[in-house]
Parts: sequence; structure tokens; C-alpha cells
Amino acid sequence: MPGPNLGLWYSLGMKTPKGWALEDNELVRTFRFKDFKEAFAFMSAAANVAEEMNHHPNWSNVYFTVVVRLSTHDKGGVTEKDIKLAEEMNRLAAK
Repeated sequence: MPGPNLGLWYSLGMKTPKGWALEDNELVRTFRFKDFKEAFAFMSAAANVAEEMNHHPNWSNVYFTVVVRLSTHDKGGVTEKDIKLAEEMNRLAAK
């Protein structure tokens, strides 16, 4: 069920990045890679970006699949910071 930030999300004209869905006040995406090594390389690169942004994802990895959930916990939902990290993850996954 959508939380209180969903109205704010739409009123600010925020758009969900390509490949991502808005679920329970989080941006969610499942990335699939050719193998574990590629998935782990993606997570390592994304971890560096997240650390630079001081914005860390909730994610899991099983073999070639990485599931990412992004939200800004102290704001109670998705913010511009989440969108920027999602877009950067999209860029890294496209390499």
C-alpha cells in the first residue's frame, strides 16, 4: 500500500527511473547479469557510488541476480537522492 509520500512524489513531478518500480515507498529493481562475477562487479561499482553519495541501498544477490530497494529512511520514502542513485545504477548496469 502506498505511503504518505506518494502524493508528494507525483505533485513534485518525480518520475520513476527506467526499469524501476515504486513499491511501498521504495524504488525497486531487479538486475540480471550473465553470471555471478558480473553481478558482483556491478555491486562493487555501485557500492563505490553509494559510499560517495553517503546513501546506501538495501540489496541482495543470488548468483546472477541483484535486487535493489532504495528509499531515504529519515524522510519516510523516496527522494531525489534515491532517483540519482537509481540512475547511476542503471548506467553501471549498462556497461
